Amino acid sequence: MLDLDIVTEAPPPIARVALRGLCPRCGAPTLFAGVARFAPRCTACDLDFAQFNVGDGPAAFLTLILGAAVTALAVIVELRFGPPWWVHVLLWVPLTVAGVLGSLRLAKGALIAAEYRNAAREGRVAS
Repeated sequence: MLDLDIVTEAPPPIARVALRGLCPRCGAPTLFAGVARFAPRCTACDLDFAQFNVGDGPAAFLTLILGAAVTALAVIVELRFGPPWWVHVLLWVPLTVAGVLGSLRLAKGALIAAEYRNAAREGRVAS
């Protein structure tokens, strides 16, 4: 006989974890405590999110990519329409902030889901 208490659901796909801020183990929406800050642990399954090391790689990478894209768009708008400086401020500051925070949240969620799924841990030297 199959004991149904032992059978667990498969973890949610990485894309769903990233898009919805789900726990990579149980799928509860408990991954983030802020816009791009991880919660200390999942309140549903008690998975400790502090054990994962996402680091600052996504922040630097995404900021550089978004900075290049926004700069290119700002130059195009300036050359084509020549708006006053305050139009640039109204356009590009909110777009940059929203883009960095949104993409950072997605990248951090995807990385923590990949770390969980692949059981990735820091390298250790056996003594």
